[in-house]
Amino acid sequence: MTTNKYHVSLIRGRVTISYGSSYQILSNDQEISAKLSGSLKHQSTSQSELPVVGDWVKFQLLPDNKGIIHSVDERFSKFSRKTAGNRSDEQIIATNIDWLFIVSSLNNDFNLRRIERYLVAGKQSGAKPIVILTKADLCPTIDLFLVPLYTLKTDIIVTSFDNEQGIQQIADLLADGKTGALVGSSGVGKSTLVNRLMKAETMHVSVIREEDDRGRHTTTHRELLTLPTGGFLIDTPGMREFQPFQEEQLDSQFEDIVQLSFKCRFRNCRHNREKDCAIKQAIDSGELSENRYRNYLKLQKELLFQEKRIREKEKLKNRRKRK
Repeated sequence: MTTNKYHVSLIRGRVTISYGSSYQILSNDQEISAKLSGSLKHQSTSQSELPVVGDWVKFQLLPDNKGIIHSVDERFSKFSRKTAGNRSDEQIIATNIDWLFIVSSLNNDFNLRRIERYLVAGKQSGAKPIVILTKADLCPTIDLFLVPLYTLKTDIIVTSFDNEQGIQQIADLLADGKTGALVGSSGVGKSTLVNRLMKAETMHVSVIREEDDRGRHTTTHRELLTLPTGGFLIDTPGMREFQPFQEEQLDSQFEDIVQLSFKCRFRNCRHNREKDCAIKQAIDSGELSENRYRNYLKLQKELLFQEKRIREKEKLKNRRKRK
């Protein structure tokens, strides 16, 4: 328990659910309904400074299990994306997570390019990304999915809800206070995975559409759950559109392309029609997937545009401060 400058006793708790301006906090095994203090709300310069699911906060306890949040503790990890649409704002998905579980089903909804996007953001989040493949019991050709994933150089856990394959492996990672977050599209099995880890029917599960193997949104909000293992799991709604927010980890995720570019004859090679272009030669020989290279260029373009928009917003903010 801490005390702020106004001598208000503050308690530490963790945000489990965020409903816009109201929050659920877990503190000493109690659920507290809380709102933001006026000072926290007005002193925050962006939405990303306000509490999100996974945050540790300091709050004032009121009667009837109510509370007022006064501050947000420093985050040791943060998984975020660019907000949908044309705005260049950051949308934080989960904070203070040890593991980022990127969930994809072994069916027609499997998308290697989308997994690459999650990995770019995951590697800059401060959490350890792991790809979880679900519905192995319904897939007779698992190797066709696994082989292209090996180029991504990330840990992979294959799960089956039929025989519990992989479930205990995930549960072991979420022991002793560790926190994981599930991200991925709708219908990939995140809710079923939550139920198996919780050992209870906690989440409603929807049936996927047979014509395209896509599911309907089951999870409607982000929520931090306490697991029987002593760890925590953040479940998130399905995200079909995902754009990373920052560029730092792009080259590390596509290190093979970066290394190839060093072998080009010309240092300013555009990898188009130049002579002795190592990237073009690698694509022609089959060493490098053209789709992977195009996805790298697309992400690079998006992130450069995003960086430009952020710089413009900073300039505008500084001008307003000087007035």
